[in-house]
This record gives sequence, structure tokens and C-alpha cells, in this order.
Amino acid sequence: MPDPSIIGPLKSQPLIRRHPANPILSAKDAPYPATLIFNAGVAKYQGRYVMIFRNDYGDFQRAGRFEGTNLGLAFSDDGLRWEVAPKPCFDLSGGEIVRAYDPRLTVLDGRCYLCFAVDTRHGVRGGIAATEDFERFEILSLSVPDNRNMVLFPDRIGGKYARLERPFPVYSRGGRDRFDLWFSDSPDLRYWGNAQLVLAVEDVPFANNKIGPGAPPIRTPKGWLTVFHAVDLDPSRGKNGWEPRWQKRYTAGLMLLDLEEPWRVIGLSREPLLAPEAPYEREGFRNDVIFPGGMILEDSGEVKIYYGAADTVEALATADVGDLLALCEPVELYHGIRLG
Repeated sequence: MPDPSIIGPLKSQPLIRRHPANPILSAKDAPYPATLIFNAGVAKYQGRYVMIFRNDYGDFQRAGRFEGTNLGLAFSDDGLRWEVAPKPCFDLSGGEIVRAYDPRLTVLDGRCYLCFAVDTRHGVRGGIAATEDFERFEILSLSVPDNRNMVLFPDRIGGKYARLERPFPVYSRGGRDRFDLWFSDSPDLRYWGNAQLVLAVEDVPFANNKIGPGAPPIRTPKGWLTVFHAVDLDPSRGKNGWEPRWQKRYTAGLMLLDLEEPWRVIGLSREPLLAPEAPYEREGFRNDVIFPGGMILEDSGEVKIYYGAADTVEALATADVGDLLALCEPVELYHGIRLG
């Protein structure tokens, strides 16, 4: 008898368009050692597109591990053709810190903010840093373990900064992967509270393992249009990439959050926005992975969605904002505990 928990075949929504130039950035584009370039944060800042991407470097096939990880920097005039800076822009390591990775970018109050994950010797932490020149970064906060996939909203909400995040509640969720998407806010980007559960794994029909934030949300008159990553696991999957075993599949989901109470989901697509179908999404370091990290709403109404593919390259898909909003079927999901 088939396992009812297994997610079957998944397809991307017809309205989403993969750019014919995909992948738009890969290891060959970096002027320094690079093996995997993926999971980038992308924003428009001071008249240009800016991208900070994850770079894992080293010969994994020979050594069985990568030599290290840093964050690279690239600029573009059109959001498609990128010029990579001559050296990485952000590299944390040494002492307690093992590496920083998976950047997200948000422009807020005239500054560019970098959210990132940090592997430390005592757990995974989520960090926030600010920069105006992409050479100097002021680290504002680091969460307690274990937390990651943080993204900042591009506006204050109720006078406070707001973020989405994905903690790792292994003990309370049955001792296994069962990770959900949460909200918190802050008066100063340093001290965070008012934690609220936004979206749970069981709310997403195409996930059975974990979900988490993707790109920073974009404001629309109908709500915060938000992409997230969703993961399903199938034990029958074999090698599926460079590692001995890879049983997961990553897709991109879409939801709409209330403008004033963004821990309330008011719209949700019951099918994935993007599922691995193209060759560069299906084959790489980890097969069948789509991980959205950047989303830009153009004046024309076009939405650019930047995503890591197969944990190996960076790709671009586009859609009309009206079409994306129409995908978000009206729902009313509120998991929170009202405070105050």
C-alpha cells in the first residue's frame, strides 16, 4: 500500500516563466575560487540591482567536503546580466563561528540589510547586518540557536521592524524535521520578541518535512506577497546528487500576509509556485532543489524571483504581480497567541 505521507509529482504554475538565460550566475562567473553559487539575496539599491550570493568552494568530489564558504557580491543594470566583484564581500569564520551563508537582502530606511545564517560550534544562529557600501557590515544581532532563514520586511509595521524566521524545534515537534515559519518584531533590529507562528508544515499540501521563509515579502494593496520554501521527503529517493543520499525535494510556495498583522495568512496557493523541472534544478550538488531568496516588484508589475537551483547555480523566474495575487486562495490562518 502506498505511503499516504509521500508527496507525489509536483508541477510549477503555468504563469511562472523561467528566464531563457538560466542559470544567470554560476561558479564560472566568479573571479576567485568557487564551486557552488546559489541561494542569493537580491535587491534594488541606489539605482542598481545588487546580489549577495552564497559560494561554497573546494573539491567536494575528491575531499568529501567543501573547503569553505563565503558570500560574494555582484551588481547589474537590468537584473539579468551580473558583474561579480573581484573578491567576496562577507566571510565570517574563526573561534566560535564556523561559517556564514544563505544571505537575504532588504532595503529599509535608506540602508541595505543583510540577513544570514551562521554555523557556530554551539548551534545555528540567524544574523542581521547593515551596510551602505557592501564593504563594511555592522552586525546588529545574532539569535540564539537554533534559528535561520531570516528575512526582514521592507517597511516597519506598527512602528517596529519585522522579520520572518525558521527555528528548529526538534524536541517539541517529535524529535524530527518538522520546522515551521514564524514571525517576530523589534524596536531597534537588536532585540526581538512578539514571536508568532505564521505557517505550519501541515498547512502546506506539498510539504511533509519542513517549510521556511524565502525572499523578503513585497507590499501590495492586498497584503504582503511572500514566497517560502517547502520541503518534502521520500525515503525511496537514492543518491540524487553528489552526496551518498539525498531524500528531499525543495519547492517554492506562495502566500499573502495581512498588511497590519503579518503573522496572519490571508491567502495561500495550494500548489507550488515553482517545482524542480528544468535540468539545472533537477541535477547538481543536491538534485530537485528550488530555494527562493530574492523577489523584486518592478514598476511594470513584473515580479522577478531569484532562486538557488540544485544548490549549485542561481536562476531567475518572472510573473505578473496580479497573477501571483490571484494564486493566493483566500484563507484565514492564525496560529498565534494574542499578547497583551
